[in-house]
Amino acid sequence: MLSRCLTRALRRPLTALRRGPGEAQSRPLVEISGCCITPVTDSQKPRVSSSVLSQVRFYRTSLVYRQDVVTVNTPAFAESVTEGDVRWEKAVGDTVSEDEVVCEIETDKTSVQVPSPSAGVIEALLVPDGGKVEGGTPLFVLKKSGAAPSKAKPAETVATPPTQAPKPPTPSDPSSGPIPTVIPPVPPVSAQPLETKPVSAVKPSSASVMADATQPASARSEHRVKMNRMRQRIAQRLKEAQNTCAMLTTFNEVDMSNIHQMRSMHKDSFLKKHGLKLGFMSAFVKASAFALQDQPAVNGVIDDTTKEIVYRDYIDISVAVSTPRGLVVPVLRNVESMNFADIERTIAELGEKARKNELAIEDMDGGTFTISNGGVFGSLFGTPIINPPQSAILGMHGIFDRPVAVSGKVEIRPMMYVALTYDHRLIDGREAVLFLRKIKSAVEDPRVLLLDL
Repeated sequence: MLSRCLTRALRRPLTALRRGPGEAQSRPLVEISGCCITPVTDSQKPRVSSSVLSQVRFYRTSLVYRQDVVTVNTPAFAESVTEGDVRWEKAVGDTVSEDEVVCEIETDKTSVQVPSPSAGVIEALLVPDGGKVEGGTPLFVLKKSGAAPSKAKPAETVATPPTQAPKPPTPSDPSSGPIPTVIPPVPPVSAQPLETKPVSAVKPSSASVMADATQPASARSEHRVKMNRMRQRIAQRLKEAQNTCAMLTTFNEVDMSNIHQMRSMHKDSFLKKHGLKLGFMSAFVKASAFALQDQPAVNGVIDDTTKEIVYRDYIDISVAVSTPRGLVVPVLRNVESMNFADIERTIAELGEKARKNELAIEDMDGGTFTISNGGVFGSLFGTPIINPPQSAILGMHGIFDRPVAVSGKVEIRPMMYVALTYDHRLIDGREAVLFLRKIKSAVEDPRVLLLDL
């Protein structure tokens, strides 16, 4: 930029200044002051030296300086999200490296991380902690640097020598005298026992009495934590589901003996070929897709705006995943065309993204049916609640050995209770029961899936 300004002022390129002094004196020069460039008349022409050229060559303009300080804005949200709450990970004066997370924005569905565009120092936070922001809102001011400086090491404590040495005693001091060379005799131990007192006779001091008086008899305390935006949205949606849907739940139990035996026989081969562990969730996901094709009403939804029923020709199943930040529900797309390995791989990928808080809003939108697995926490029985705008949800529970009647005999089998909560406005009881029995038959005998029975 400076070269272009000099060229306009001199009406010739900057390289002409590097010619011989004789030629340079016959042409106008410039005077540089800050960011202003002023032509110099013939009477004011100084002699051009190499130091002036060096200053011109390495002159730094204010535009370059302004590029060192940048303002980072809120990233754009998805169409269904309008605002979020800011939770700061860094403070003013902290040094950050490139792509290091400075803050997180909690939205209705997920948390969006805002990384630093480059290494530098945070100069200002433009939004308070917990403040609401929209897409494009300025968040913080960053002063760039070539690399994030390492944190200063704590100063080592060095023992300083005393400024004045202790004065030796004078000969006139009565305490001073010749150093004894013989150890003084130890006084004999008295044969009488020491006087003892019982503990009850010892009275506490006044300081300890005052400390006990300030301590309450029973410490009862409480603390308040602000409900994050995601939890607020979950509460709102679940309450809307209760107010809108006519929810009803049907139950059944599944004998897990065959699927457990199949998993034990083929888990090593499955792991060797696909690099994944074979779990029970893939069997229930595949069985649910099989049952949704048999009962399409469960895969439908009521459009309350147009008073129409929407029957979907595709199956996107939402799977509830527990994370340290709460429960998230990523979606498996087009499950009807997946095999067991595809389902296990997709669940593993989405679960890893959820634990790292890297799920995008698109990963959780558009599910047509939900599976909630409370059995991983030891749940025996429960009634799940519908995830709007869906019409049904399947609840899995723990696997426990129970006595069951098999061919007229009592046997101990690994059993699981399953529950289906459905919107009775759209799904009749007959369809709900047949749907759940379809899942039961497919899980109890996986050959049903292969034979399409």
